[in-house]
Amino acid sequence: MSEFMDVYTRASKLVRGVTDAAMRRHGLHLGQNLVLAALWEADGQTPGAIAATAEVTTPTIVKMANRMSAAGLVVRRRDDRDNRLVRLYLTDAGRALRGPIENEMKSIEAQLTAGLDESEAKALMAVLGRVADNARAQLADPVIDC
Repeated sequence: MSEFMDVYTRASKLVRGVTDAAMRRHGLHLGQNLVLAALWEADGQTPGAIAATAEVTTPTIVKMANRMSAAGLVVRRRDDRDNRLVRLYLTDAGRALRGPIENEMKSIEAQLTAGLDESEAKALMAVLGRVADNARAQLADPVIDC
């Protein structure tokens, strides 16, 4: 395996593990924090809109919403104008997680970037952004079969 892929894969798995453990402390599954974050910014989004923002499939968001609904974090309601659309809305319990989850994520970020000065942290974010853009372009390339 290439050095980049080895380092990136190990880092990705470790960061995912740390984040998963943190979300479980709040009764969430990894990824549900992304649904909550989207709804904290704009409550009442469709699963498709959240999926596009989170860069996952709509069925993935629907499955998360099912679990989150059962846990009392979100409710589903039909759109007032188009009854075919379902929108997700936060419950009081879902809204109450905003502070704890945002604080947890800030803490994780601080721990993971410990030892980096401000310019290194900014450079890391820029480089990871470019890697993500390159990966997104690869997924959009019709020659690539994923």
